[in-house]
Amino acid sequence: MSILRLRRSHLALKYEKSVTKLASHRSLALLWVVFLLVEWRPLVNTLALALRDDEYTHVLLIFPISATLIFLEWRSLRPMFAPNVRIGCLLLAMAVLVTGFVRGWSASIPSDMQLSIRMFSLVLSWIGAFILCSGSRVSRSLLFPLCFLFWLVPFPQAVLNEIVSLLQQGSALTAHVLFAAVGVPVAKDGVLLTIPGLTVEVAKECSSIRSSLMLVVCSMVLAHLFLRSGWGKVLVVLVAIPLSVAKNGLRIFTIAMLGTRVDPGFLDGRFHRNGGILFFLLSLAGLLVLLWLVGWAEGKTTTQAGSARECTTAPHPHLSSHVGY
Repeated sequence: MSILRLRRSHLALKYEKSVTKLASHRSLALLWVVFLLVEWRPLVNTLALALRDDEYTHVLLIFPISATLIFLEWRSLRPMFAPNVRIGCLLLAMAVLVTGFVRGWSASIPSDMQLSIRMFSLVLSWIGAFILCSGSRVSRSLLFPLCFLFWLVPFPQAVLNEIVSLLQQGSALTAHVLFAAVGVPVAKDGVLLTIPGLTVEVAKECSSIRSSLMLVVCSMVLAHLFLRSGWGKVLVVLVAIPLSVAKNGLRIFTIAMLGTRVDPGFLDGRFHRNGGILFFLLSLAGLLVLLWLVGWAEGKTTTQAGSARECTTAPHPHLSSHVGY
């Protein structure tokens, strides 16, 4: 009789937990739908911007990547669901305040800045709703895909212009170093490079902003998936930034050399217009090599740490014989 009661109570407790999880899932879905209905316009404008301008193409990848990473971990995290009302409501309140501020001061805020702030508020509300319904433990386990959603926030035009300018300067400097390394006389004036028979301008369209952002996004995802240590992940992402500049400088150098030494048609031909994918793949290959090296270093460090622990915990032979004796 007591066994039957215990079994019934166990089943009741299990049923109660499953109902609570189902309610949390439904509440999360409901909150996300509500936020989309209220703030659908900035999301639509951001997606339209990504489809229209090359500088924002990376935005199209963000939501599918985040959703996939969450889905891969979802089943294993379901037993950890425990709503966190305090932190969730705090983030939701912050999102509401930010949205209210933008709407109240819309006349004095540029339209591109408004879009960035409203998208930031929307992503913040999604994360707040997730923590509210799923809890802190689940959210900590999914910290990367949740924070990765902030890549949906488009850069304001002023910030984007600064990034493009830095890419132009870096690409021109890299190409200048490559020309000098192979013995080609070169003069540099800002983003203008002059070699015998040719003057090259690293224009905004040649800054490789799209492929550079794509490379940084790829580095973050790959580091998250294949590396364990924080220092390894940070290193890979940091290296991706100068690597993106170097591959564009290499592209400028290659096209200029082919145009002056092989065929002038390379200067404005298909290779100039569509050859960027080749240099992107080269930089991605370099990133994968770095990823492998860091993973090897992590494994070696882990092995050494394990050996050190074994040496520390292993009993001393003299002590063992003394005790046995």
